[in-house]
Amino acid sequence: MTNHAHEPERVNYWAVISVLLGSFLGNLDSSIANVALPTIAHDLSRPAAETVWVVTAYQLAVAVSVLPLAALGEMTGFRRVFLGGVVIFTAASLACAAAPDLPLLIAARALQGVGGACMSTIVPALLRQVYPPRLVGRGIALLGLAVALSAALGPTVAAGILSVASWRWLFAVNVPLGVFGLCLASATLPRNAPSVAPERRFDYTGALLSAGAIALFILGVGGLGAGEGQTASAHAASEGMRFHALPLIEIALACIAGFALMRHQRGRTAPLVPLDLLRIPILALSGLTSICSYVAQTLAYLALPFMLQHQLARTATTTGLLVTPWPLVIVFVAPFAGRLSDRHAPGLVGGIGLAIMATGLCLLIGLPAEPSNVDIAWRVAICGIGFGFFQTPNNRIMLTSAPHERSGAAGGLMTMARMIGLSLGAALAAVAFGLYGQRGAQVALAGAAASAGLGVIVGVVRVVRTR
Repeated sequence: MTNHAHEPERVNYWAVISVLLGSFLGNLDSSIANVALPTIAHDLSRPAAETVWVVTAYQLAVAVSVLPLAALGEMTGFRRVFLGGVVIFTAASLACAAAPDLPLLIAARALQGVGGACMSTIVPALLRQVYPPRLVGRGIALLGLAVALSAALGPTVAAGILSVASWRWLFAVNVPLGVFGLCLASATLPRNAPSVAPERRFDYTGALLSAGAIALFILGVGGLGAGEGQTASAHAASEGMRFHALPLIEIALACIAGFALMRHQRGRTAPLVPLDLLRIPILALSGLTSICSYVAQTLAYLALPFMLQHQLARTATTTGLLVTPWPLVIVFVAPFAGRLSDRHAPGLVGGIGLAIMATGLCLLIGLPAEPSNVDIAWRVAICGIGFGFFQTPNNRIMLTSAPHERSGAAGGLMTMARMIGLSLGAALAAVAFGLYGQRGAQVALAGAAASAGLGVIVGVVRVVRTR
């Protein structure tokens, strides 16, 4: 078991840099391939619909790996899982760059997603080991900073590389960075013992059930959302019903697998699905507010480009610049939010942040008929400020509310809340555009504001329960 007496009093910033580099690379590669999909489709002579799996395979691999890897980190040590993730990610990046055809590229991307999940899932637990308890909020703030930077720089980095080199360099550039990160992490990360009893065995049945439930749910919800767009077009009703059949079957199978997983996990002292942590009210409520925030952010991210280009006649370049303030301000807000959450009640700080985000979304809905670029940009920036003030305190609560020996599971919950929010937000956006056409952007923004408002309500309940 981990001895809490050995928690650090000073911060090893080289260790912090190594884990943040891993998190940055993992999150960057979740989106960097989006820009290159048309180029990949042309170069490999495959339909665009098939090349989408270059992105989907990575995201699915991350989603299904989170909970098993969190448990593995508690059993074998977080350092070992993180270093293994860096090795897998680097080797898979090289395989992506050298892939001769699309199936091998998709397989390499799935393997790369497993490596990325090793790094991103374990990072919160490692930060809790590296930082003393009184400064954990600052470590979580730096993690939020790394994630925000990867989101802001992803499209720009991809566009820059594609302007001077082949799409294969999008993946090849990870190799030297991965080797550097591996050397740095090997030299600086603490060699902590596993945080659970040595007699605990890895739950292979639970891992398979959780992977099946999560993958089927994400595929089903995504397919259902896409199906709305097809149904709203000129297809016949029978075709729409047939299109919806597969997503509904996938969701039903996901529910069956989830039910079987819950029964399988019942009564375990350290379950793969952290039911023990979800029984902690403040942690469960924080997870729910996190899902609400990511649903709101995803709906807004997907709605804004359509609203700006189709309704407000902005060019694609101007649209990119107008959306950039959202992730950009998080870079500046996250460190300040981390310091505030170390000194004041993090639930209150996070609740205020989510309320600011909801206000910014309402202001975007109420844009004048012919707004200037400044009118749009400052409203988008308010949304980013609110999300930045919410994310760090909320993640701090989720990580520190769990027992120290369950830090890996708490980090897994943080990642799962994000994945669920992203999936639901994308599906709801597809439904809005499918049902309402060009008005779907306004509907999606209204849904984003409603989701953020629901998060505020849950946050108020959390503050009351805490007091």
